[in-house]
Amino acid sequence: MTLNNKIINIIEWHVDAGVTVAVGEEPRSLYAVRVEPPAANIVPVIQAVASPSTNFPPQFDSNPMKKTISPPSRRLAQQCQTLEELRQAMSNFNDCPLKLTATNMVFSDGNPEAKIMVIGEAPGADEDIQGKPFVGLSGKLLDRMFATIGLSRQENIYIINIVPWRPPGNRQPTTQEITQCLPFVQRHIELIRPDLLILVGGVAAKTILDTNEGIMRLRGRWHDYTSEGLEAPIKCMATFHPAFLLRSPAQKAQVWRDLLTVQQEQHSRK
Repeated sequence: MTLNNKIINIIEWHVDAGVTVAVGEEPRSLYAVRVEPPAANIVPVIQAVASPSTNFPPQFDSNPMKKTISPPSRRLAQQCQTLEELRQAMSNFNDCPLKLTATNMVFSDGNPEAKIMVIGEAPGADEDIQGKPFVGLSGKLLDRMFATIGLSRQENIYIINIVPWRPPGNRQPTTQEITQCLPFVQRHIELIRPDLLILVGGVAAKTILDTNEGIMRLRGRWHDYTSEGLEAPIKCMATFHPAFLLRSPAQKAQVWRDLLTVQQEQHSRK
């Protein structure tokens, strides 16, 4: 195999893995001296004991004394009284480094008057280009999933992500990135005030439910979401992400059961 063929194979391997965006114009050595950020950009960390109802940003560790951060986004989000104000606040927010590598901010899609709110993880390549959540292969499967119980983003569901900017290479968002964006998500929920939340994938479920439990344990049963801006808890159903179903189609039966449970709850509220 020639050197050129080896390079092509390496590039194709990265593309297959989802690494399609360069984060800089020049290559950087992993062994180079790391430059620390200016002190003004460092967010102070405080120690606090988190209860299940506090909905503090999750750290995904087993330490009961969780380190929680009060990011600048919390104050900005709480000031927003409309969806347009929230969209503008997120657009102007520059403390999340994902914004530097993303093409577009992915705010939402669907009917803002809907009683069912769907929360995913983060935008992928197609979502990054179009500026809407769940528009690629996973999105098409998601639409078909909801269509089986009479739901659509045109009529009766509203969709957002935990993180509105695409992580490079479609990697999972880090705990810090989730922490920075979570206040916007919490305020988004408060402004929509849905009857039901559907949490798509492990990252969304762990973040909203503030737990370390995996999606295998969380899916298939109802949970409650609370926040200071809500008068009453919102019932949540966690289920598998459609990207996981594309890799593991045998798990579609589990999602079908979750959707039937959502449909039954929806009908009971009419």
